[in-house]
Amino acid sequence: MHSVIPDTHRLFILFTTVLTVFLFAVIASAAPLSTVAAFGAVGDGETDDTGAIQRAVDAGAGILVFGRGAYRITEPIVISLERHGYMSVSGASGATQLIMDGPGPALHVVGTHGGTANPLSVQPAVWDRERLPVIRDLEILGRHDESEGVRLERTMQAVITRVLVRNCLHGIRLVDRNRNLIVSDSHLYENRETGIFFDNVNLHQVNIVGNHISYSGGAGICVRDGEIRNIQITGNDIEYNHHAPEDAADILFDTREGTLREFTITGNTIQAVTSENGANIRILGAPADHADQSGLGAITGNLIGSQMINIDLQHTRGVTVSGNSIYSAGALSIRARHCHNLTVSGNTVDYNPGSEDRMRDGFLFASCNGVVVTGNTLVDCRAGDETRGGAISVWDSSNALIGNNVIIDPTHRGVDVRGSAYCQIMGNIVNDTREEPIMIEAIAVDDASNEVAHGNNLVSE
Repeated sequence: MHSVIPDTHRLFILFTTVLTVFLFAVIASAAPLSTVAAFGAVGDGETDDTGAIQRAVDAGAGILVFGRGAYRITEPIVISLERHGYMSVSGASGATQLIMDGPGPALHVVGTHGGTANPLSVQPAVWDRERLPVIRDLEILGRHDESEGVRLERTMQAVITRVLVRNCLHGIRLVDRNRNLIVSDSHLYENRETGIFFDNVNLHQVNIVGNHISYSGGAGICVRDGEIRNIQITGNDIEYNHHAPEDAADILFDTREGTLREFTITGNTIQAVTSENGANIRILGAPADHADQSGLGAITGNLIGSQMINIDLQHTRGVTVSGNSIYSAGALSIRARHCHNLTVSGNTVDYNPGSEDRMRDGFLFASCNGVVVTGNTLVDCRAGDETRGGAISVWDSSNALIGNNVIIDPTHRGVDVRGSAYCQIMGNIVNDTREEPIMIEAIAVDDASNEVAHGNNLVSE
């Protein structure tokens, strides 16, 4: 004979079992907390909370918690992962402001990782005490000419998310060596020089995803020298980083004294206003016979517009520019100089209505080797002048294929080839549709060029 357990008893057993499992899970996952208020931080925007916050860090708690308020500091808060172990910094879901009233970074996270991203190179101490430092849910406001937002040094798998940094010299600055960085869902706004600065850093594997990076003085994202591998910039709004007197850029990779490999710039909106020699995307490699210190990248599926040069490539190789909407360049849509093995395909070059008087647009490939330009649509390009240049210009280059492009209403020429060799110009449409045509020539090849084949092009007179 089987005993019968009343329904209420069954419910009680089920409830206590679930509660026990839940409590064990909470206890197992809980990390020690260190609220800055418990160490004397006031958060009134006037009191110097530097000492209180640093004491909270030095107490060695795993999570540094800020409540709602404005916490004024005058020196960097240094988070030594080697000394304190795992650490994250958490604001009150955006209701926390950290005011940096002194030079240097508001938050300086320092690790000891000296290896690569290869698991075999990571020391046990890094896994045991340092991996995955997280900064989230707060604003950093700079109030000193040399203040920075966050500086990362020798970290492994750092994550910065849901953070606003503004009015700093640099929003986020990477120095020395870092690996496997993620910056996501953040606002890097109106910083005096850069939003994200890779400062002569050795860094592999970085994802910059879903951020607003805008109104920086020099560059939204800047790579300066160092050794960079596997950098992905995806799904961001990067705009109006143009306030430098010249050479401003929304994205700048300047590795003329470093190396850059394996990058993707995909699915972003990248726009500004024209500035002297400014660019939306600028990649500068070191001068070398084969441009072999910079390259292997894709610029794909972006909206890129309203700068002097939309995409500027120099001494780089193995880059594909495809599927972008490119518009309203003050000088050129794409300028490639001393580059090797470029593919430019499936892009649309147009203009923002109302900006016609300020734009020129067009592609220029100068001193390049190995260029494929196919399947692009270029409308109303005004690049070039009465003597040379056009919608697609190939100068002093070799091994170039210009095919199956649609070029509508160029001001000077559709395709202009000068001083180049081993070029093929096939299957293009070059059409001046204006009531009074002004195009000088549909396809021009000068006498200094040799081994140039062209045919099956449909051109208007």
